[in-house]
Amino acid sequence: MSTEHADASTGYADLTGDYTIDPAHSRMGFVARHAMVAKVRGGFDEFEGTLHVDGGQPENSSGRVTIQAKTIDTRNSQRDDHLRSNDFLDMDNHPEITFVSTAVKQTGEADFEVTGDLTIRGVTKSVAIAFEFTGTAVDPFGNTRVGLEGSVVLNRKDFGVSWNAALEGGGVLVSEKVTLEIEVSAIKNA
Repeated sequence: MSTEHADASTGYADLTGDYTIDPAHSRMGFVARHAMVAKVRGGFDEFEGTLHVDGGQPENSSGRVTIQAKTIDTRNSQRDDHLRSNDFLDMDNHPEITFVSTAVKQTGEADFEVTGDLTIRGVTKSVAIAFEFTGTAVDPFGNTRVGLEGSVVLNRKDFGVSWNAALEGGGVLVSEKVTLEIEVSAIKNA
């Protein structure tokens, strides 16, 4: 398998096309502080998405992701059940988390800012996610792949996720700030 960054002098023109996110080689995750002292990491096991890459004019690129809220996994079933409940994601009423891009801006040789509408718990907010293009490869099956990694820090209260519990010594059980972590391997459509 060959892996390479697109040459900055030629841009990304040869990558232009439509791509489907490969969930087996991608991750939609998050990090939040627990009890003010430790980080809890989690992710979602079921999601799908598409990308349109315009290598010659990155600002014409776009993306869309749909995550199934019920598939949240923090490696603790009791905590996962609580996160699925009305206290957090309210998945019975809001089974999907979605992101639809509205703008793409190249900010460095392999860096991009993707702005879009993120919907969690039925609340939609515009967010700007910093992404790094991690390369392109042809896999053993002849598929052209692109890789992207990104993250953004959100305040969960902005999306109506406000449950918390006070700690005896001060502070709260769950941080308001949550970092979304996105790692994408997408396959170019035939």
